[in-house]
Amino acid sequence: MAFAIIKTGGRQHRVATGDIIDVDFLDAEVGTEGVFADVLFAGDGDNFTQGSPLIEGATVTGEVLEQRKDKKVIAFKYRRRKGYHRTVGHRRKLTRVKITEISLGSSK
Repeated sequence: MAFAIIKTGGRQHRVATGDIIDVDFLDAEVGTEGVFADVLFAGDGDNFTQGSPLIEGATVTGEVLEQRKDKKVIAFKYRRRKGYHRTVGHRRKLTRVKITEISLGSSK
């Protein structure tokens, strides 16, 4: 089974064809195709290709399924015996992507 390790939004994801992943917010409409050009590593059975740092010409294509928000993260600050407490929270914006194709290009 072919897989690749891609980098997007400062994070690395291990993906295979048909996987559905959540990545940091991408400015793309639902139903459009997106291309991830930062492919760090690719494997297919016994053959492995490692980039230095990226694999030249390799791309991973995915379809945008939805734009959504992650679960709320609460940051609570507290100082004992001082009457001090602060609560702030945020919800990270995410894009749900279905991986449709892994292409190594001409560098196989």
